[in-house]
Amino acid sequence: MPEFKIHHLTKYTYPAPVRDSANQIILYPIQDEWQEVTKQEIHVSGDPVIDTFIDYYGNKVGSFTYSEPHSALLIDSKILVQTKHKPLPGNDIFPAQQWEDLKLLRHIVPYIDFLRLEHFEGFDDLKSLVETEKSKEDTPYQAVLRFSRYVYDNFRYIKGVTSVETTMDEIWRLKAGVCQDFAHILTLMLRLVGIPARYVSGYICTHRSATMRGEGATHAWVEAYIPDYGWMGIDPTNNCIANETHIRLAVGRNFSDCSPVKGVYKGTSDHRLDVSVNVGYEDDAPSMNQPTEFISTPEHTEYKPLSNIPKNSYQRYLEMLQQQQQQQQ
Repeated sequence: MPEFKIHHLTKYTYPAPVRDSANQIILYPIQDEWQEVTKQEIHVSGDPVIDTFIDYYGNKVGSFTYSEPHSALLIDSKILVQTKHKPLPGNDIFPAQQWEDLKLLRHIVPYIDFLRLEHFEGFDDLKSLVETEKSKEDTPYQAVLRFSRYVYDNFRYIKGVTSVETTMDEIWRLKAGVCQDFAHILTLMLRLVGIPARYVSGYICTHRSATMRGEGATHAWVEAYIPDYGWMGIDPTNNCIANETHIRLAVGRNFSDCSPVKGVYKGTSDHRLDVSVNVGYEDDAPSMNQPTEFISTPEHTEYKPLSNIPKNSYQRYLEMLQQQQQQQQ
């Protein structure tokens, strides 16, 4: 049973003091029979009181306010967590029976939210693609693997090309993005064939000799509901089953339900976000107190001044094209 040590630092810096920073954090790993948190410490600049509650999807959520003027905000989370391997689904039920079982969930809470479709300009194209790719012989489990492979093979993993505000239209046009975009596409594909699918945020804790996309930041993947089994994790960014090396922080319909850090503040619209995630096995991970090298990963965090909501990179690209077209007319 592996035990992982995770050190997650989030740092905001501002060119001028800001105030009345109201924040929500989902940095508390899910606890169940497959995942147990043995220790956790969370420290925030200014030492505000962190109130916690359980949201609709069962996630533990913290909230705090930092009212005093400040030029930086640091959220420091240290976790020790143990995981267990979850056996994979079997194929001892005829595929037709499994698909019939899934149809019964369409009007049952909480599966309704995880079957809801998001319509966008490319919806019909995606629907046609799903119809073409699916196989009548597949069980739901096999269909999940098939669509994960499709996303992995046909979408490019490119950091910085999208943001938390990138729409499904933009992801579909780009055919590229990061883990959250891969997860959003896969959840929609699975819902189109009647498989409940939910978005998951968390961390990748790879084997000592392995490397995977999404390390060094929070990660995102999908959980699909399999009849007579339950929720199965699938990581389309790496095309693998999400099991004992994937630490779950939260589940929801999409990124908005699971954002590790989100908040608003009063002050300058300019700010810098730096995030560092160090992960290792308990017996060989670096000390949590050692100096940390930050990396910029804004695609995993929502944090905005009250007076300004920034545009994402694709929107800026479209505006540039429109301006060029206008100049040529």
